[in-house]
Amino acid sequence: MTQQFDTPEAFGKVAVLLGGRSAERAISLKSGEAVLRALHERGVDAHPLDSADEDFVSRLMSGGYARAFNALHGRGGEDGVVQGLLEYLGVPCTGSGVLGSALAMDKLRTKQLWQGVGLPTPAFCVLGCVDDLSQAAAEIGFPMMLKPVHEGSSIGMARVEREADLHAAWQAAAEYDRVVLAERWITGPEYTASIVAGTALPLIRLETPRAFYDYEAKYQADSTRYHCPCGLSPERESSLQALALQAFDAVAASGWGRVDFMLEGDGKPWLIEVNTVPGMTDHSLVPMAARVHGWDMPELVWRLLATSADGQG
Repeated sequence: MTQQFDTPEAFGKVAVLLGGRSAERAISLKSGEAVLRALHERGVDAHPLDSADEDFVSRLMSGGYARAFNALHGRGGEDGVVQGLLEYLGVPCTGSGVLGSALAMDKLRTKQLWQGVGLPTPAFCVLGCVDDLSQAAAEIGFPMMLKPVHEGSSIGMARVEREADLHAAWQAAAEYDRVVLAERWITGPEYTASIVAGTALPLIRLETPRAFYDYEAKYQADSTRYHCPCGLSPERESSLQALALQAFDAVAASGWGRVDFMLEGDGKPWLIEVNTVPGMTDHSLVPMAARVHGWDMPELVWRLLATSADGQG
């Protein structure tokens, strides 16, 4: 049974993990600062710890922390590495454990797992070397999406319209990861389902004039539109929330996170990816869905911090 937290003192001293060394460091710093403000507003004894600092581990060990709120995005923070450290030290942490974090961070294994349990995800090819490009062109066709297997925030991703552009896009993605995924392009609206402690929050439909919901659309552009309520019927939204929960559970994710998917022209859903440490900035989707659900930012982070009592999977 989940521990109840009726007072801020019940959480004890909390380490908010932020920053890190991944390509998403800048976003993680913003997320961590937003989490800190919200926790302080609720009276929680929360302190920032940057995992990029040389004394990060010693400070974590000697700081008397009762639990951690993980706001680290990308490698080292979202892939099971820091989760393993915290588990070894006996410090409960928000979100998924080692297995769920590692699987969800790996877009290839996520898609393979979904295929294995019969969940819908777009066709794909693995681009490990230049010789794989022609196979991807033949099997996937154009347009296609290229993405590094182990990056988040749309870093290194590109829509490729024709074979002549494939090599350059592959090289750009390969700068971030030795394994690149080529995925069938889905034409249709994109949605996201935020999940908190087994509950799927209201869906958000994303709308951008850009080629896709890329880094700029996520964090910088004022032209991105977020529709919540998403415009679907209650029955349709409920069925898609259930699909998102299935997708989340399939990769052993737990605590909280986000599942992204698209609806093709015929209405068929296609699962894209799972985020186990979604952004918590002023542009971020989980706080947006939480507001529609009736939770302000302090209430949301309180509930997320409470997931640290559930153990890690």
